[in-house]
Order: sequence, then C-alpha cells, then structure tokens
Amino acid sequence: MVKMSGDPKLEEAISQWLEWDKNEKTRNEIVQLQNENKYDNLKKYLLKRMEFGTAGLRAEMGAGNSRMNDLTIIQTTQGFCKYLLQKFGDDLKSKGVIIGYDSRHNSSRFARLAANVFGLQGVKVYLYSKIVPTPFVPYGVLRYKTCAGIMVTASHNPKQDNGYKVYWENGSQIIPPHDSGIAECISASLAPTCADVWNEDLLQGKPGLVDPYNEVMLHYFEDLNSYCKYRSINSSTNLRFTYTPVHGVGLAFARKSFETFSLPTFEDVPEQMDPDPEFSTVKYPNPEEGKGVLLLAMRTADETGCKVILANDPDADRLAIAEKQDDGNWKVFSGNELGSLIGWWVWYSYITNNPDTVDRSNIYMLSSTVSSMILQAIAEKEGFKFEDTLTGFKWMGNRTDQLLKEGKTVLFAFEEAIGYMIGTNVLDKDGISAMSVVAECACFLETKGTTLTQQLQNIYNTYGDHVSSNSYYICHDPSKIESMFQRLRNYDDNDVINDPVAGSKYPSKVGKFRITGIRDLTTGFDSRQSDNKATLPTTPSSHMITFYFANGVVLTIRTSGTEPKIKYYSEICGSIGRQREELVQELNELVELMCQEFYQPDKNGFLAHTS
Repeated sequence: MVKMSGDPKLEEAISQWLEWDKNEKTRNEIVQLQNENKYDNLKKYLLKRMEFGTAGLRAEMGAGNSRMNDLTIIQTTQGFCKYLLQKFGDDLKSKGVIIGYDSRHNSSRFARLAANVFGLQGVKVYLYSKIVPTPFVPYGVLRYKTCAGIMVTASHNPKQDNGYKVYWENGSQIIPPHDSGIAECISASLAPTCADVWNEDLLQGKPGLVDPYNEVMLHYFEDLNSYCKYRSINSSTNLRFTYTPVHGVGLAFARKSFETFSLPTFEDVPEQMDPDPEFSTVKYPNPEEGKGVLLLAMRTADETGCKVILANDPDADRLAIAEKQDDGNWKVFSGNELGSLIGWWVWYSYITNNPDTVDRSNIYMLSSTVSSMILQAIAEKEGFKFEDTLTGFKWMGNRTDQLLKEGKTVLFAFEEAIGYMIGTNVLDKDGISAMSVVAECACFLETKGTTLTQQLQNIYNTYGDHVSSNSYYICHDPSKIESMFQRLRNYDDNDVINDPVAGSKYPSKVGKFRITGIRDLTTGFDSRQSDNKATLPTTPSSHMITFYFANGVVLTIRTSGTEPKIKYYSEICGSIGRQREELVQELNELVELMCQEFYQPDKNGFLAHTS
C-alpha cells in the first residue's frame, strides 16, 4: 500500500506525472520512489521545473520535471513550437526547423520526439539521420533558411546529463527576449497534445521529414575549403598530428576537415575514437580541463612522433591544442592563448591575401568580455575594429549577424572556454573548422622554423604580454552562491565603492591591491561610466561582477548557466618589454588573495578546481 506524502502539491505532481508520462522506465522510477516513500527525491524531481534560458536546457537525465526525459522534451518542444508559430505564423510550416543530436544516451530519441511535435503541427522537419557536430545545426539553419534549429547535446557535461540547445532563424543561439517568451509558452503547453507523439518512428517515410545529412556534409566542407590559404604547404609538411574526439561525434568530421585542407592524415587515439556515451576513459569529457583529458592523446603522440595534439569536446564545437616542447613535455594552450594565436593567424592570412585593403575599419574581431583583450591590442596596432560582448557565443553570434547586415567583415570571434568562430559560415563556435585552421597555421610556422609556442611569444612581444588566470569553485548549494554575491554587493568595510542608485557597496581593495572600478552586469551598475550605467546588456538572472584594479588587472566573477560553478577570470596586460615573470607573480598574488576574501571557500564549503 502506497503511503501518502501529506503534501497536496506533491501528490498532485505525482498524479499529473503518471497521467502524462508514457515512458515505462521514467514512470516506474516515480512509482518506485513513491512506493519507497522517498518524498525528498520526489519533491526534488517533480516540484521544480528546469528553467529554459538562452542556453536552452541542460540537466541530469531521469524522471521528473527537473530532469531531461521524454516528457520534458515533448513539453519543451510544444512550447517552442507554439512560440515559433506566434512569431512566424504559417511560414514556420513551410520553412521548418532543423534538428541534430550527439552521441549521448537518449539523444537520438529526444531528437525524434522533438521532430514529432513539429511534424504533428504540419511543420517541415530537417532531422539529421546520424550524429553530427553541434555546428551542423546553425550551419543548417542558414543553408535551409529554417525558422529555428535544435541541437540535443550536453556538450562536455558529465555522462548523466543531456541538453536542448536552440538557434534562431539567423543561425545564432537565442538571446532575450526569446528565452522568456519560449519559457512562457512551455508553461502553457505542458499536457502532451497527441498520444502519437511518443512513437519514435512516427514521421518515418512522411514527406514533411527531410534528412539533410549528405547535403550538409557536402556543402559545409565545400564552404570550409575557402578557409584554406596554404594548401601546398599543408600537403608537403613533415609535421604530424594526433587527434581525439574524446568519445564524441568528431572523428568523421575531423577527418573530412583535414582532407579538405590537404593536411596529412592524423593519428587516432584508439581508446577514444568511437562515440561512447559513458566517456569511459575520462572523468569529465572536457578538453578544457587540460592534461588530465589529453593523457591518452599524449601517449599516442609520443609513440607516433607527433608534435601537435588536437582535441574536440564530445559535440565538436570546442577545440583544445597541445604542442610538444623541446624538453619532451607537452604544453596545453589555454583558451586565451589559442585565441591569441588564431586571431593573429587569421589577421595575417587575411592581410597577406588582401594586401590592397586600405580601409580596415570595416573589419571586425570579437571576444567575450571575460576573455583576453589580446584582440583589442592587435586591432589597435593593425587598424581593424574590435568589440567585446557578454559571455557566450549567443552574444557574439548575434552581434556578428548585425555586423554582416551592416556590410562589415567579421574575421574571428572567441571565448576563453576554448570556443572559436573563424569566418561566418557558422555563427557559433566550431571546433571542426578551427582544428584545420590551427593545423595549417602550425604547418606554415614550421616552414619558418617556428612553433606555435614560439609564435605565441612573438605575438606578446609585438602586441604586449597578456597573462591570464582563470578557474572556478564548485558549489551545489544555490543559496550559498547567492549569499556570496550579496555579500560582495553589501560589503562590510569603511572604504567601499558605492552604487548611488541601488545603494550597493562594493569592495575597494583586495589586500594591497586597489580596486578603481566596478561593473555589475546583474544590476547594470558601472562605476566607470559618468551615469553609472553599464554599456553591455544586463543579465538579472545570473551573477556577474567585474573588478578593475589600479595595476591594470581586470577580474570577473560569474555564475555558470549550465554547471554548479562559480567562475573567475583575470588578466593583466603588460607593456612591451616588461618581464612576463613579474606579471605572472603579481597576478597570482592578487588572485590568491581574491579567492580567500571574495569566495571564502572554507567558510562556504566551496571546492576549488584542481586540474
């Protein structure tokens, strides 16, 4: 006999779930929890819904409103379809949507259920028949001129997670107010509208279902071909590469990318080449974590005499690079370092191939506001334009779309989290195109007797040193994260920086290091502006505070939209000729003091990231 919880809201939620959910596995999960009187679990899973934001959805898979499962996918897609019908009317039915998926558990099924929702509304659906890299969805949006795109992926999250990423008709990820509009429509569309929606094969053979796989494979790489500038060098190089997709989708697409650039066949990492939703050789399938994820690739490279390692994350929209040093050790480039190299290389290639470019003011590069400002330094010296945006490629992609419509040329955009957008074939980060551009750069440098590592130093020698220190703390208690940021906005000290409108009081120093400016993009305050208003858009749903120090350090603390992390990003820029070691020492001292004072990790129980 099932014991009642005594909580009317929970009993209603259980009843509603069991009425709507037709997946036997997740239904049974709720029933079992009910039979075992595990009410805390039931409350956690049923009484709070996943929040749909600009990043879409990303959560653990399992039963309940707070997790990724058949029912929440159907509900989300019903809401998204309703919102698209409001915005596009009957054009949605003819223009359609494009849907892709990665190799995680349930990704294929989730994609087909999403396709069913649209198909039942008479909407044309371009559904990839095989796993694809995330960039194939925004590319497909532009190619087929669809109203929207969906990618079922949790990127580099742990194996138990999955996600639902949304693109608008311009081929970029959604930004406000679309997120809140979609969320409202989801809330109004929770009941599955048709029993047939649960049938994974519902649309098979129907005229409204199109498989774009072969056509996109052809045209994506035809377009990528225009990025290749030094084919003869690529085809004759002695440089050798090792590649790993880290158990994800990347292998076939990486091979085709290298082939498109006439680059030598790379060495595979045997244990990681095939898609494996268990990610069985790594703790986290995120090449941004560095050497821990790349150990097998380093072993393969050592055994086969390769000097450069390339790694994609599981959905192949990010890229990590490592290079063997003279002492036999491997240098893993940070996202900022690789952004510096690619930015220099893209500019060098462009200006070499377009030597008569007189007006450089219509040429742009972008980066997120927490990334290195190296592109700004290059732009100031070379005469092109640089802009920074809010964090995330949704902002860079949409800004690129605006610039293109104004007749501008956008060469490159990057974020420090190893995300790179080269050119404008895809208005999002793309690890498949970036890997061959970087490989070509390495081949070119090799003909000059230079390595990627040496060229990075050349860039700093030319444009000024840029030293970064980025990391994060893990916290699974949202209330502690909230308290930490509220403390920073109501700082208990006699010497503070005041927000005269909101009445907030921010710290004015960290140890001996003086803070001269504050920008809080949660509230819209910027003490550096005459009206105290930030010039970048505010994001009230997430925390993000930037501290500007008298010694030139810029340090940002922010929450993650997809992971239980409180991240920090810091950079110090040196004048040409100043010793890099001095900058490193000064930044490390400041960051260490900041972590203890701002995060208070011991008091709050925050776990520091260790690579």
